[in-house]
Formats: sequence, C-alpha cells, structure tokens
Amino acid sequence: MSRIGKITRRTFLVTATAVAGVAAFGVYQDRRTPPNPLDPADGESTLNSWVLIGPDGITITTPRAEMGQGIHTTLAAMVAEELDVDLAAIRTQHGPPAQAYYNGAVLAASLPFRDYAMTDFQHSIGGSLDFVGKMLSFQVTGGSTSVVDAFDRMRLAGASAREALKQAAADRTGLARSTLKTENGHVILPNGGRIPYADLAEEAAALRPPKVTLRDPKTWKILGKSQPRVDVLAKSTGTAQFGVDTRLPGMKFAALRMNPHLGGGMTSFDATTAETMAGVEKIIDMGTGVAVVASNTWLAQQAVDAIDVEWEPSPNPATTDAVFQTIAAAFDGKANSTLRDDGDADTIPEGAEVIEAEYRVPYLAHATMEPLNATALFENGKLTLWTGNQGPVFLQKRAAQELGIDTDDVTVNVTLMGGGFGRRGEFDYGVLAARLAGQIPGTPVQLTWSRAEDMTHDFYRPGAIARFKGAIKDGKALLLDGHIAAQSCAQQGVGRWMGFSPSGPDKALVEGAYDQPYAIPNFRLSGYLADLDIPVGFWRSVGSSHNGFFFDTFMDELAHAAGRDPLEFRLELMANEDARSAETLRVVREMSGWDAANPANTGRGVAFCYSFGTPVAQVIEVADQDGEIRITRAFIAGDVGRALDPEITRAQLIGGMVYGLSAAIHGQITFDQGAVEQLNFPDYDALRINNMPETTVHILENGRHISGVGEPGTPPSMPALANALFDLTGTRARQLPLMDQYNLVL
Repeated sequence: MSRIGKITRRTFLVTATAVAGVAAFGVYQDRRTPPNPLDPADGESTLNSWVLIGPDGITITTPRAEMGQGIHTTLAAMVAEELDVDLAAIRTQHGPPAQAYYNGAVLAASLPFRDYAMTDFQHSIGGSLDFVGKMLSFQVTGGSTSVVDAFDRMRLAGASAREALKQAAADRTGLARSTLKTENGHVILPNGGRIPYADLAEEAAALRPPKVTLRDPKTWKILGKSQPRVDVLAKSTGTAQFGVDTRLPGMKFAALRMNPHLGGGMTSFDATTAETMAGVEKIIDMGTGVAVVASNTWLAQQAVDAIDVEWEPSPNPATTDAVFQTIAAAFDGKANSTLRDDGDADTIPEGAEVIEAEYRVPYLAHATMEPLNATALFENGKLTLWTGNQGPVFLQKRAAQELGIDTDDVTVNVTLMGGGFGRRGEFDYGVLAARLAGQIPGTPVQLTWSRAEDMTHDFYRPGAIARFKGAIKDGKALLLDGHIAAQSCAQQGVGRWMGFSPSGPDKALVEGAYDQPYAIPNFRLSGYLADLDIPVGFWRSVGSSHNGFFFDTFMDELAHAAGRDPLEFRLELMANEDARSAETLRVVREMSGWDAANPANTGRGVAFCYSFGTPVAQVIEVADQDGEIRITRAFIAGDVGRALDPEITRAQLIGGMVYGLSAAIHGQITFDQGAVEQLNFPDYDALRINNMPETTVHILENGRHISGVGEPGTPPSMPALANALFDLTGTRARQLPLMDQYNLVL
C-alpha cells in the first residue's frame, strides 16, 4: 500500500472535495428528475426519457453515440430485457442534447484511484459524482463508460415503463397489478387476455411510475446473449444515415482550408480564381482559414484549393525533433503527479542488477473513416445541426455562442458516425458549420473536411517519452521507478468542453502505468507535463495507449534481465496483487499454448494492461516468412465483469487490438515548420487484411462491477507485438512505429 504523506495528500484533497460537493449540492440535485426531452408525435406517448410507444411500435432512445461499437444494440437490449419486448421489434434513436442523458461514470473514472484495488468506499465516492454529471449535463460518449453508466439506468427505464403499463392495465380492469404479467409487448391478464402496450401507453404515461426492482440476471432472456445488431440491416443495405449522408432541400456544400501551421493565423487570401468557377456561390473568411460554399462538395474542394493564402507561422516548435526536445525538458521540472510511490524507489537494493530504458512514442491522429462533417441551417434566429458527435450538449452550447443565440435555439440531430475514437468528442467542425450557416441564413449548408484537413487539424494523441529504472535480484523485480512526460490531453480536452482546465494530478497522463497490479515492493511512477500548445485530445484508450507500451515493454525487459519466462514473471508479481488480472494471464497462457516451444522462425510476445476497469492480456505471434515478418496469430483474454453481448464484446476487443496494432506498425504524426506532414491514408496506413492475425478471444466475467470494453483491447496490443518481434529477432523496440525498425509485411 502507498504510504500516507507520499502520494495520498493530493488524492485526499480530490476525494474530500468530491465528498464536500455531495454534501453541499448532491442531496437536492440528485433527487430531481431531469425533464423528459422527448417530443412525441400524435398518437405516441413517452413513458420516460428512454421509452416512446406509439401505434407503429416501440422506440428506445439511446443516450450514447453509435460509431460502430454496437452501443445502440446493447443499450436497447437493457431496456428490452426489463420491458419484455423482442429486440428485433423495436426502433432506436439517438437522444437529443439533454440533461437526462448525462454520463456520470466518466467523472467517476477520473478519480486518481487504482481501479483494481478500489475499496467499496472509493467506489462510493465515484458513485457520488454521478450528480455532478447530471448538473453539468455531461452527455458524453467516451472512456468506455457507455455500458457502465447505463447498466442500471437503462434497465430501470425499461422496468419503470413495464410497471407503469401494468398499472394502467390494472386501473382499466380493476385487477391488482401484482396479478398481471408482461410478455412480448403485451400485458397478460390472469385469464390469458392480452392488452398491447400501445393500447395502454397514453394512460401509463399519465401515471407516476411505480417503484421497481430489477430482474435477477439468472432470468435474463436477452442480456448476456449475443444479439443481432439493430443497425446491421441499414448498414448492410446502404440505407443507414451518417452525417455525411444528410440531404436537405436547397442544400449547399462547403469545403475549407485552415492554417496548416498549427496555431498560426491567416494574413490574407486571394480568391480571384475560385470566384470565377461555375457553381461557386460564396467565399467566406473563417478567421484562421477560408471556406467555399458551392453547388457540390467536389467543386467546393477544388475551389478552396485554388485560393492563394498567406499563412502566419506556427508558434509551436518547427520540427518533430524540436517538439520532443520540449517534451524531454519536462523531466527537468517538477512532477505533476506521483500517484504511486510504494516502498523506497530512491535506494537500489544491495546486490541488485539495475536496468534502465528510455521509450518514445509519436503523436497520433484519430483517422476516422468518415471525414469530419456537419450540416447546418440557420433560419429565423435558430440553428439546426445534423452531425455525428460524442458530446452534443457541448456542441449545442458552443454553436449557440458562435451565433450569439440562446442554447435552446440550437437543435442538434446526432447521426450515426463512421468512427469517433474521441475525435468526435470535439465540437470544432460543428461550430465551423454553424459559422458558415450564419453567413447564408435560410440555406442549409454541409461542411465536409478533406482528408488532408482532417489529418492536419486533429486533436492528436500526444507524443510521449518515458524513462524507467528497475532493479532485479535472484530472478525477482525489487524496484521500478518510472517517469513519463507528455502534453495533457485532459487539460486541453476538458478545457475545451467546460471552459476551464482541471488542476491537480493528471491521471490520464500516467494511467496504464501507475495503476498496474504488480506487487513490486519499491514502485514509483511520476508524470510530467510538457509545455506545448500542439492540439491534443482523447484518443482510443487515452493515456493507457502509450503507457501500456512503455510499462509492459519495460516489464518484458525486466523479465529477460532476470532470466525468467516473461509470462511467468508477470504472473508471479500479479498473483497476490489482483486475482482477476492474474487469471487473464493464466487463460491467455493456456489459449496460446505459451508453454510449448516456439515453431521455427516464430516469435511470441505477451503483454498485459489494466485499463478502464478491465484487465486484458494478449499474446501475439509473428513469423519470419522469406525475410518478411508477418503477424500470424493473436490471443486475447479480457475480464469485462459481465458480458452483456458476448459477440459485441468480442468484436470490440479485437477492434481495439487492431487499432493498436495499426498504430504500433504505422502510426506517426510528424511536424515540419509547425505543420503536420501526413495528409492522407497513404501517409498514415493501417493494418491490412494480409497481415491480420488469426485471433482467438476468451471473455471472463470475474469482476465485481461491469467494466469497459471499447478501449482496453488497445493498450496491450502494441507491447505484445514489440515483445514478439524481440523474441523473433533479438532486437528490442523502444519507440514506435515499428515499420521503421523491422521488415514487416505491410
């Protein structure tokens, strides 16, 4: 345990503030039911903020954004399970910006506790922050919290609606509600009579919902089983409506160019050529760039590219090397945090061998498949937006500020999105569309970013440097002292959302390192904030994305220095620290046949990372095939607490791994003259089918609490591949991407 006075003083202040907040504000606010934002059409009734029943069936409103992760299916399944309706018989829709759809779990995850070792009291502190999410209308899809936050809330919505419908039937028939049952969208009377929900909805909506008890998971018929995804038909037939598919009468199309030298302004522009192009309707000064409104997107892009612009230089360091020199300089300052400080990391145990290593990872782009886009209509002093977004309340507020109108005069229609990974948690592209719409009132305009604009104006995963020192004696790890430097994505990201940056220890900077379940007696982990203004934000698995590589690669180095099997070395340190994590390693060992000898010309690497409440262990196998290295097999064991849809869970763990492998092999954002050099997918490639490993997944459910699944597959993938390459070649990778160091099949 960490000693009081070394790391807990600042942690205590955070905790005390949270508890004081509950006492001051929570009791009243947390008991107030947010207003129902749903606006039923004629003949429809809303039983609560999630369930709408009409003559055409049942619609379930999901509070989280669907960006390919299957969340609309799982959230709808929660309601359907308690409401006793067939999942295939319902429709889903994304909820509008509203307090009712707040996410309290995101804030709980920000507390600086080690998740695997959290006490019931610490969990209660996290739960007490739920009201803060409500007060702030914190409607965010991110942090692998969608299922965690909704697990009780969505089921209660279904159960509440069910009991209200039963009460309406009881009032109509004179029977006791306790004698009634529900089945397949009907209330069942004792004599076998059936009343459709649609016939009772109006009466049920007028009732105060009865108190309900959630069903025992042992009785579940939908949850816990793989279900056909509710969006699969539309996506398979091309009828699904993403933001870029929005079409409105009289709509115009726009493209833009912003200063590629990040942080720089625009001196002047000459649009003479663009203005002569047939179909170009308006050239708009965007402040730090220029936009063209035209009759179609292709023409708008051609026109905006024809504009001569004089850009101001970037205030940031000009080159990648200069950027990383600034990051390295952070080590010379005071640590922002030391969230773990067990034992005495300043004293090397007598007779121990010292191992030191420095690691480096680059900036990364989100690189979503659907380019950034938003459609906006400003008419009669009101704005309507159609776009995929992970934080619609923030977008609504910022768009209102942009046009100087009330927040209530902004309507945000959240569409499906072709990838988010954190990028669509930002609101810049929606605000810029609102700015354009304000210039052409009464005309809808769709702003679509080119791939180059998307790549060069991202909020990047920050580049980072880590310096580790370890001590080994008699085959055991006695000391680990880690120091990590990077920009703060939390300070920037939350600052953009809330208008102020959080202070105190930056958990995101060191997560995936300080909070790993290893019983190393002398264990310290410190984080240092780099003083840079390069735009950074939340990238899939956030700080764990780079810290997973740093920490686990160093664990592998310690194991080899100790002359130990890398998996057994980790397991020994973990066994008495966290049984749940240790079990994932045991399972992946069995799955992968780890204890058997490697086939010829084959290497294997193991890695582990505990992130977002979920321990994940991975084994990657690589093979030298005629001088080229191919990833041949992958094994994933993850404990998600409870798998509400095993197939979606499996897909997310694989997807997270592929996202991480893509970054490990190819991903890097570099700078020249303060501008990003990568402009499109040929410059920023991803894992291809020819190098995709045959993958086996084992899902465990040993956790006391349900935990995240969208991101935990990413952090261990990078070190697992690097460790496998070391096993094959004897060359250790201490920086990414790997394509620069090995002859990989690309």
